[in-house]
Amino acid sequence: MGLEELGARLNDRGYKNWLKAARCLCLLRDGLHPFTDLHMRGFHRELLDGNPLLRRPCKTSCRPRGTELSNPCRLCSEWQKVILSQHNQQNATVHWDNCSPPQWRTDHWELAKAYMPRGQGKKTAAEKCDASALLNLINYCKCFQSVDPKCVREVIRCRNELMHSCELRVTDEWMRHYQTALKKLLQQFSLIPQMATVGLQIEEMLNADLSICVSGLDRTDSVLVDGLECDTVSQWETSAGAISQWEAELLQERLQELLHAATDENDGDTKTRDTEQLKRLRGFLQANTDLAERFSAELQTINSLEAKD
Repeated sequence: MGLEELGARLNDRGYKNWLKAARCLCLLRDGLHPFTDLHMRGFHRELLDGNPLLRRPCKTSCRPRGTELSNPCRLCSEWQKVILSQHNQQNATVHWDNCSPPQWRTDHWELAKAYMPRGQGKKTAAEKCDASALLNLINYCKCFQSVDPKCVREVIRCRNELMHSCELRVTDEWMRHYQTALKKLLQQFSLIPQMATVGLQIEEMLNADLSICVSGLDRTDSVLVDGLECDTVSQWETSAGAISQWEAELLQERLQELLHAATDENDGDTKTRDTEQLKRLRGFLQANTDLAERFSAELQTINSLEAKD
């Protein structure tokens, strides 16, 4: 597994902060899955009940391209108007290619994806979406008006700073602000028992000491994970496996986001910045043998993309 390399990364305080903060986003995501799914089901049903035209099927297989839904049929055009009318931001840029317009009539999550960032086209359900997608949905769709958008936008801002950190490191001061932002957001869901549990999990993660010291594999220092102190090698290996899996999930999410941006047809400063961050992430993975092995396919893809430029 590369315990020595994992141990070295976790003993880097800035990286450990990054890992813990990103793990909190995963916990938040898991709590938001049922909440957003339930609300979107109800919202979708209300739209259908309020506009009989929306119940009629698309017969021309309308397909968007990027942020354009050109020449939609009458029925998809009506859906488009309704989606925009329920958007919290006037003149918003909508990534229509997140959606399959003919499915708006039957699938509430195809509707939800119209309020999300790019790259959600293959996400067929709430549990397939990351925290960023769900937070943007809550921020932009009017059916979530019970949630203070300021609290949502601040966590989105923190998430973007975290995931766009070229060095995969954040300071203690940043972590304190992040913890406050998460607490304020979670207070918006105080009446939802599942979110109260998520709040406790996030607090435990932020207070956990993941630093470890590996000397060969004959001994380890104590490590606090999920409230459990692990003093033996076998216990540490179990905990290390969980931490390694979290790390891999977070890095995989970032890789997918950057790879999608790198292959996007849109040009400009954003794509240039994403390409530069992809190169930096490649360097980080290559500098850690265990990660380079785990993400060998992705590294090969990055190299192939660079060769084409």
